[in-house]
Amino acid sequence: MTTTVLVVDDEPIVREVVVSYLQREGFRTLEAADGNRAKEILETDPPSIVLLDVMLPGTDGLELCRWIRSRSKLPVIMLTARGEESDRIVGLELGADDYVTKPFSPRELAARVRTVLRRSEPSVPADKSLEYDGLTLDAWTREVLRDGEAVRLTAKEFDLLWFLASHPRRVFSREDLMRRVWGYSAALDTGTLTVHVRRLREKLEQDPSRPERLETVWGIGYRFSP
Repeated sequence: MTTTVLVVDDEPIVREVVVSYLQREGFRTLEAADGNRAKEILETDPPSIVLLDVMLPGTDGLELCRWIRSRSKLPVIMLTARGEESDRIVGLELGADDYVTKPFSPRELAARVRTVLRRSEPSVPADKSLEYDGLTLDAWTREVLRDGEAVRLTAKEFDLLWFLASHPRRVFSREDLMRRVWGYSAALDTGTLTVHVRRLREKLEQDPSRPERLETVWGIGYRFSP
């Protein structure tokens, strides 16, 4: 089945360049110049992944990302202008899977698309479930229970939690986690991992400011404490 990419950007030249390159790489593409048109496409011809510009007329990219995430786990890559760090952080907090800053290389963008798609549908590990003192992770359903209550996680939040929980007490550096969970170098990250750890703590910890499960090992990285 052909992978479909929805490109949402109000700049015609950007759409033309991105769409042309993705089509040469074998992707089927859909286009929208604003958030309202993107919503119509998402409801009538759902894509495999969305490339979403932050600055859009009508419904902006951040609001559209929130709308998408409230309905599905459809992978989203945010496109942001250089220097708009606050928009990138907000986008990640809303559940975006990745972001790329403008101007960007179409080749890098295509690589990010493949990486996010690959990571969004991981194979089921040999250990199909993990249980730690009131916390249950199910790899088949990608569901998490905290004291019997369902915890709603994005695809990447689950991937990060599963990876750390699969290696209890082992400390992983930021570089390790970016490479093994996101699939690329930490040099390309300016907040992705930090945001995802913070969101997980807010959803799983009794007191996110004093985490007991997702611990920071200062100067090294993070670990999961069962």
